[in-house]
Amino acid sequence: QVQVAESGGGLVQAGGSLRLSCAASGGTFSSYTMGWFRQAPGKEREFVATIGWSGRITDYADSVKGRFTISRDNAKNTVYLQMNSLKPEDTAVYYCTRRRPGSRGRGSDDYDYWGPGTQVTVSS
Repeated sequence: QVQVAESGGGLVQAGGSLRLSCAASGGTFSSYTMGWFRQAPGKEREFVATIGWSGRITDYADSVKGRFTISRDNAKNTVYLQMNSLKPEDTAVYYCTRRRPGSRGRGSDDYDYWGPGTQVTVSS
């Protein structure tokens, strides 16, 4: 059983930065592809970024490309999401998750273990 827990959310002004962390336990973290999703009020959960087991391969949604950076520290079983140049439309609950072994998509169904989420609010 894999467990993940996010931290680092908060309130920030537009143009500011936040770094989210995701601590994982159970299983073999260093072998997992990990991802971040977000869900704004009244909207569906959407893909933000993913990172391969070694950290060399990353993928980003167009809406965050160039502003967000996903990284990982396998020695600490932790994934990070550095968010810069934040916009009000980035306001959402951000979730950390593990991609199902063998999956390659960006849909929520391609991911299995989810954290409780952390709120990010960007004020204009």
